[in-house]
This record gives sequence, structure tokens and C-alpha cells, in this order.
Amino acid sequence: MNGNGGQGELFGLVLQRRHLFRLRVNDVIRVNGNKLGRVIRVNECAAVVLVNRRAREFKTRFDKPVRIQPSPATFRISANSETEILNRGTRKQRKPHRNGKEVA
Repeated sequence: MNGNGGQGELFGLVLQRRHLFRLRVNDVIRVNGNKLGRVIRVNECAAVVLVNRRAREFKTRFDKPVRIQPSPATFRISANSETEILNRGTRKQRKPHRNGKEVA
């Protein structure tokens, strides 16, 4: 097309954003001030966070101790949420290949 050359440059700048969202997979965030949650999935709508529930401990009628660990709870928050990120998921380090080249 015979349009303005600046439009192509703007289009290139928009595509250069590497991380579209603030939260990323494997981020550990603080939820409700005291619980920790791990981000397991991020898309344009939401980030899915996994939080462990507290284990329940009690004694049966025969004085036998029982501990039940419920399944983790999942909930969705905004992918651009302003939560405290405690650590980022680190990249795995590449191991050198036998002939000296790195392999992913």
C-alpha cells in the first residue's frame, strides 16, 4: 500500500512487547495478606492461581489421629493485577552438549 511509512514502524513496536501481562506462569504471589499462591495459567482474560488449603486434623472415636489434606483451591484474578510477586519462576539453565554446543 502507498500509506505513511510510520505506520509500519508503529506496528513493529507493538509486536516487540515480550511480556504482555504483569503476572507470569510460576510466579508466587501473596493472597489475602498471609497465604501464598502460585500462578499456573495466564491468558488475555485472567490468571489462574493455585492455593493450598489448610490440612484438617482430628481424632476418631477410637482416639486414632487422622489428617486430611484437601485438594488445592483455584481462583482467577486479572493478569495485570497489582499483587505482590514474591519470586519469579527462574529459567532452567542450559546444559552444555557433548560437542560444546548448548542444548535447550
